[in-house]
Amino acid sequence: MPELIWEEFNFEDPDGGRIIFWPHIPCLRMPSKLRSHSNFDGVAFLNSSLDLKSWIADAEQEKNSPGIHRDSAIASGTLFGRLMSDLNELDVDGPMIPDPEQMRLLLHAQNSRGGMPVYAIEPELEDEEWVDWQISSADQQVTYLNLMLTLTTGRRWKKQRKHAITLVPSSKHVNADLGAAAASAMTWWFEEQRGLSDELIALRDARFVSRIRGALRDLHNSRVDDTKAQETTLLVPIHQARLPSIKKAISSCMDVELITQED
Repeated sequence: MPELIWEEFNFEDPDGGRIIFWPHIPCLRMPSKLRSHSNFDGVAFLNSSLDLKSWIADAEQEKNSPGIHRDSAIASGTLFGRLMSDLNELDVDGPMIPDPEQMRLLLHAQNSRGGMPVYAIEPELEDEEWVDWQISSADQQVTYLNLMLTLTTGRRWKKQRKHAITLVPSSKHVNADLGAAAASAMTWWFEEQRGLSDELIALRDARFVSRIRGALRDLHNSRVDDTKAQETTLLVPIHQARLPSIKKAISSCMDVELITQED
């Protein structure tokens, strides 16, 4: 488990422009002091186009039945349900589904004058390379060893969470409950990745960062305002526990997969 950070990570793209990775805890509304206050020209989510559309529908359902998705997740018995259960016991602003910070940024982009470009980084299921990755991922997740590890998830979760607490950096803007939430989110992410080989994780991260760089390229090429000569900036909200591996991947990324903004 790598140490977590609360601050943004800025990547200066060698082809021009800047990518701001803003770490946040999934399904929590972050304190204002920990939000990104940087200016940006577009936003990219590490999700699929279908995910972005489902957020809107989930938000409507949440209005009509507050907590319905959270309660359903807690009752599911999944790893994500364990995370929701942990967060629900803490004095934090959440948990909420859909993720309030991602929804906030999506709505901000949609409601900006003229609309701010939005990019979905996860490839669609029509993408053969991504389908192959998903199949390989599923095959690894159902091996005998991983099924056996599932039986000991409860004990391991508590042990990993206890260790994760030591990796949460102190900050004057972070109280004990928010720090505990970060530790639980890190434990969840670690457990979600447990069944995947290092090779599969590296392949996924390399694909994602190449598409992030491609989104930045498209964002710059599509700008028609008077500030095009200035640096183009893409904001990428990212779960705090996921940032270390993405940071490592983009720092060595040589490929750019051009993608276009959402309609």
